[in-house]
Amino acid sequence: MGPSSAPGGTTVLELRGELDILAVSVLSDRLDEITGTQGTDLVVDVRAVTFIDCAGLSLLSRARYRTRQRGGRLRLTGVFGGGSVARLLRMTGLTGSFEILSDETGGDDGGGAAGASGSTAVMDTAAVTAAVPDTATDAAGTAVA
Repeated sequence: MGPSSAPGGTTVLELRGELDILAVSVLSDRLDEITGTQGTDLVVDVRAVTFIDCAGLSLLSRARYRTRQRGGRLRLTGVFGGGSVARLLRMTGLTGSFEILSDETGGDDGGGAAGASGSTAVMDTAAVTAAVPDTATDAAGTAVA
């Protein structure tokens, strides 16, 4: 599952659910694949992220670093005042470390979410719990030991 990088296009990655240590353990390899390409233009849509912890923040920071090191850029969209991602960025003082798109931009400078030659993928972090054996969840879908 996931996007394939198109030359000259923007890759939009939509994250949903909880971005915690359990989800990060599954998503990190795939995100490393995406950010390992030279000149990647990646937009990470976090509007449907319901929870993010330090592991999720570390995943986003690593992706930003890897993208910049390879001459690309990473932008976040769906970061709004009361959302979990915005709150964590504010609390950690990292709001200015990420390029944040307003929702009105549509995801890129060209008006479309992925551009004419880009790609879009959805990674549902809620599905991660089902993929890990012997993991129970509470009524909110949070993994419990």
